[in-house]
Amino acid sequence: MIVHNPNFLWNAVDRFLLLGKQKVVHIFEAGYQQSSPHMRIVIQRVKSASVTVNSEVTGSIEKGLLLLVGIHQTDTKEQIDWCCRKILKLRIFEDSDGKMNKSLLDVGGELLIVSQFTLYGNMKKGTRPSFIEAAKPDVAEPLYDYMVRKLKDGSAKNVETGKFGAMMDVELVNDGPVTLVMER
Repeated sequence: MIVHNPNFLWNAVDRFLLLGKQKVVHIFEAGYQQSSPHMRIVIQRVKSASVTVNSEVTGSIEKGLLLLVGIHQTDTKEQIDWCCRKILKLRIFEDSDGKMNKSLLDVGGELLIVSQFTLYGNMKKGTRPSFIEAAKPDVAEPLYDYMVRKLKDGSAKNVETGKFGAMMDVELVNDGPVTLVMER
């Protein structure tokens, strides 16, 4: 694109400040630097975990993985498919030599899946996190439900959940501790 001496270029959401011929600085709307769109999942290897809503246990597992799932506003089923395949085959359980060499499927582990939009809390500006990157409930809930179904279909063991959109108390005994962050 050829631009004849402008100070700013405008597009629907973003502004670009031209500094010389080859340097372009991207300035994001509302001053928040946005990350590239992707699903974000915190994976915790647990000895046990449970989630309670209004004093009622909605999901409880023994040895396995607790997944805290954040869905971005542009996430797709293809991203979820990739994450589910990776989670089930992720070798983070110990073998007989004490090395992380076995997957959830190898050890017959269980899954507890909890929706967590706060994984998209942006704290770069001010002291109150912004959640503008998190998918709205009408987009996130069907994708969350799709992920739960995919993991149930691919897992031989118990798959439990929290309650989408509810205030939840999550208890866990982290094993290791082993905690990983997956982004796709």
